[in-house]
Amino acid sequence: MSPVLDWFRREARDLPWRRPGFPAWGTLVSEVMLQQTQVARVVPRLEAWLTRWPTPADLAASPPAEAVRAWDRLGYPRRALALHAAATAIAERHGNVVPRDVDELLALPGIGDYTARAVAVFAYGDRHPVVDVNVRRVLARAVLGQGEPGPAKAKQDLPLMESVLPVERDAAAATNAAVMELGALVCVARAPACDACPIADRCAWRAAGYPDHDGPRAPKQARFAGSDRQVRGLLMAELRASDVPVTTDEIALVWPDAEQRDRALASLLRDGLAEGDDAEGYRLPRG
Repeated sequence: MSPVLDWFRREARDLPWRRPGFPAWGTLVSEVMLQQTQVARVVPRLEAWLTRWPTPADLAASPPAEAVRAWDRLGYPRRALALHAAATAIAERHGNVVPRDVDELLALPGIGDYTARAVAVFAYGDRHPVVDVNVRRVLARAVLGQGEPGPAKAKQDLPLMESVLPVERDAAAATNAAVMELGALVCVARAPACDACPIADRCAWRAAGYPDHDGPRAPKQARFAGSDRQVRGLLMAELRASDVPVTTDEIALVWPDAEQRDRALASLLRDGLAEGDDAEGYRLPRG
């Protein structure tokens, strides 16, 4: 994978979390924000977040509602609650320092295997395989000769990434970032730029003549327009915009389908993203 590292040193995007001295807390926040969200949307929100809450204790001292409000339109706002809960745990259990150990990171509320490994690698430089959808696509094509990675399988994906990591710790951390960047910029899902790929001459998929993928495919996200996700987002926007409880009459104006609207509202209440009732109105969680 050394050609990938050479390419990465030349072509890597200048992103906040790649700059020297970027804090581990910032890495954790960025990794949570980047889940299913484009980099261009994350960067300004991340910078605003870290200006307001430069340490976990700063976020923990604010009500959960403020975290949800600051999340704005990044989507999947449960991530804001998860970050608030993780910040509280870091402040209380770890002296306001993001832990380095993967198991300790996994013990934080809302932190999964990918995020734990990403923080250990990208914040602390430790040697672990880090696998996201971009990495899986590069590995599927370059190593396995498959056009698509198919559904995620940690028991297969992590050992495969482990097999291409250099032994040396710093090089391994850089390789994780480089393969991820290659999948994001060159080895993209549609119309990969093979002519610009630093490992095109060793890509198994290319050598096989780009065969069509005939195995299982990763599940696709349901259409957004008209979905419960859209209604949830509209309801969240209404709650974020108000400092007082939102009445049922105001809720009713958000979406015309009462059954779908009620279902979306019930899911927000269940997820802890809203609180209240028809009598008192609805608001963001106060903690």
